[in-house]
Amino acid sequence: MASHRRPKNPSRTRVTVLTATAAAAVALTSQAAHADPKPTKSEVKAKVDKLYHEAEEATEQHSLAKEKQEKLQKQIGAIQDKVARGQQELNTLRSGLGSLAAAQYRSGGIDPSVQLLLASDPDSFLDQASALDQLTAKQAESLEKIQEKQRSLAQERKEAQDKLKDLADVRKTLGEKKKKQQAKLAEARQVLNTLTAAEREKMRQDDVRASRAAGDRVELGNEVPASALGAAALQAADSRVGKPYVRAATGPNAFDCSGLTQWAYAQAGAQITRTTYTQINQGTRIARSQLKPGDLVFFNNTTHVGLYAGNNTVLHAPYPGAYVRYESMNTIGGFQAAVRI
Repeated sequence: MASHRRPKNPSRTRVTVLTATAAAAVALTSQAAHADPKPTKSEVKAKVDKLYHEAEEATEQHSLAKEKQEKLQKQIGAIQDKVARGQQELNTLRSGLGSLAAAQYRSGGIDPSVQLLLASDPDSFLDQASALDQLTAKQAESLEKIQEKQRSLAQERKEAQDKLKDLADVRKTLGEKKKKQQAKLAEARQVLNTLTAAEREKMRQDDVRASRAAGDRVELGNEVPASALGAAALQAADSRVGKPYVRAATGPNAFDCSGLTQWAYAQAGAQITRTTYTQINQGTRIARSQLKPGDLVFFNNTTHVGLYAGNNTVLHAPYPGAYVRYESMNTIGGFQAAVRI
């Protein structure tokens, strides 16, 4: 029998499809309207600068841990050498004690009073008995020296074990800081990649122009240096303008921030320590109002350092991806302290 089912109205089907399509379009438009807008160049720069400073903080902590590692390795080597020499001395004392014991055994096989009665020459026997007493006293002295040396060796071995544990902890810290620094740099690159190549180049050129302008202001300031030493260090650092920032680099063709200050003062004839955390404790602490060219200036919780160049400007190695340059202290921000070497 033929079917008498009523067919669907095609116009109604089209209306349903069109309605669904329109709703989806409205939803997408709404999502687009509420999506985060693309960050501006200044917002990207602020974010990148923050990430670079965090990466530099990890770099300084890495350098501090590496410095401690090298120090521990030297200490452990010295202790181990001392233990080896002590063991040789102990072996020599034990060998001497064995010789004394053998001599005593050879001389003491018969009771001394019986030996005296049997001796053909009593005077000779008495001389031997006196020598035997001296031998016994020397043996006791050797035993005391052996016990003292054993205690000393035990203490030195414990000290070496403690240093080795410290070294293991420091090596773990080294790995953590390196990983953190690399993560911050990777994040900074991701943020930079939200800009076009032209925008990134414009940002770089802006930094170059700002550095030149800051350098010109320094020359116009013509301030008197803190000392001949400070002037020589600043002059040495000036010769490195344009050299790249490289993590843990100490020159002469690449630097991190504390690597530049250490290198500059070395050229001036003064040896200062490696990291911001130790450089801040050298020389004389001064107020910001007392700054003179050549002084060390610290920023951002002592994680960054530069040389004061005059006219509120520092010469420094800023962060990864940048170059040694002059920059206004107001631009860097986060002034922490100042030190005069």
